[in-house]
Amino acid sequence: MSTPVKAPQPASSDATAAPAKAPSPLLTRVLGRPEIGAAIAAIVIFIFFFAVAPPFRSIESFATVLYAASQVGIVAVAVGALMIGGEFDLSSGVASITYGLTAALLCYQLSLNMWVGAIVSLLFALVIGFVNGYLVQKTGIPSFLVTLGTFFILQGCNLGVTKLITGSVATKNVSDIQGFGSLQSIFAGTVPFFGAQLKGTVIWWLVFVAVATWMLTRTRIGNWILAVGGNAASARAVGVPVNKVKIGLFMGVGFAAWFYGMHLLFAFNTIQAGQGVGQEFIYIIAAVVGGTLLTGGFGSAIGTAIGAFIFGMVTQGIVYAGWDPNWFRAFLGVMLLLAVAVNLYVKKLSTTRKV
Repeated sequence: MSTPVKAPQPASSDATAAPAKAPSPLLTRVLGRPEIGAAIAAIVIFIFFFAVAPPFRSIESFATVLYAASQVGIVAVAVGALMIGGEFDLSSGVASITYGLTAALLCYQLSLNMWVGAIVSLLFALVIGFVNGYLVQKTGIPSFLVTLGTFFILQGCNLGVTKLITGSVATKNVSDIQGFGSLQSIFAGTVPFFGAQLKGTVIWWLVFVAVATWMLTRTRIGNWILAVGGNAASARAVGVPVNKVKIGLFMGVGFAAWFYGMHLLFAFNTIQAGQGVGQEFIYIIAAVVGGTLLTGGFGSAIGTAIGAFIFGMVTQGIVYAGWDPNWFRAFLGVMLLLAVAVNLYVKKLSTTRKV
């Protein structure tokens, strides 16, 4: 009786197949950052203007770029935090002018020290921010509509009150009023920068970005802001003080707008009442370009700062390249669409990778 011969077993497909390649932890962390798309865009834009615009390569030009970026970034960092919290503020552009006008008119007409005008103006800014937040939370009206109403009120008051008091649409020169010099060194001073002069607003901008980053990433308030922006009802259910968080964010925008209004006043000695219109969209676009989602709950202060830096490079780069500055607005629209598309793609990719 013969012994049956066993047929050879086929090789296991698992043994021959190449093992699935796990995604790199570093790559998944990078893709999960809100500002990654803006950082890549900033590098590309910097290289582009560095190549096509020779004046762009000097230290003096770079200091000017940083100054232009800081003029957007100071308010944009607060606007970005508010957007992460799920709200908008369309009054931030004209509000800066309102606070500058308040300090200038108050001190000039009543012969007060400029410090008094600045402090009263700050209190006024915080009240406006509180009212915006309170109305949004208590009435349920979308912040888009509430702050749009504030925008028109402030714009009308800027022009009407200024013309009623001064007879024109600009304040008087306040450089001779007591306290002007000390405040000018705070809000409109300069510091040495590798042989050039750097505007002090750049330093303040970086300080505000650092504080906002620390708050968003290292504090309980930062967790609350992300939570209320992602899902306010769920956040409220677990004990997050949603109303206080959102009102605080509106007041933060008021503070940032006041700070920039003070810079305008002490840098130019006077304020034009018609300024600021349209600037609110620049702040929002800077935040979106930096990775902040319009739906809230996702974004970073560093990303908003990179968005403002892109604005600074483009506004100055177009001039240094000798191009028509009118193309800047067209560039803004293209950049906004690309930023939204890239942010959605990166977020989808990071979600797929289970970041």
